[in-house]
Amino acid sequence: MSQYKARPPAISTILVDDAVVRITRWDFEPGADTGHHVHGLGYVVVPMTDCRFLLEEPGGERRVDIAKGAAYRREAGMEHNVVNAGPEPMSFIEIEYK
Repeated sequence: MSQYKARPPAISTILVDDAVVRITRWDFEPGADTGHHVHGLGYVVVPMTDCRFLLEEPGGERRVDIAKGAAYRREAGMEHNVVNAGPEPMSFIEIEYK
């Protein structure tokens, strides 16, 4: 979408994809992003590093810091672009439940 800035892509690696869950590891260099997307499934995120998120959402941008090992969940329908707003690489595990 034209309202979002061009950035290097985050790297996604599917770890498990079965009838119950899809587990993806996301790795971001500083400034990398996921690209704008809408989650079709509910999901849980578990940071593998301290994460400094810039979330580009339909209502605007917001910054969120999440500590390594913390976790949160969201329902299906979440719409955003996730950007590494920190100076270090960051990584998290995303667990989508089917």
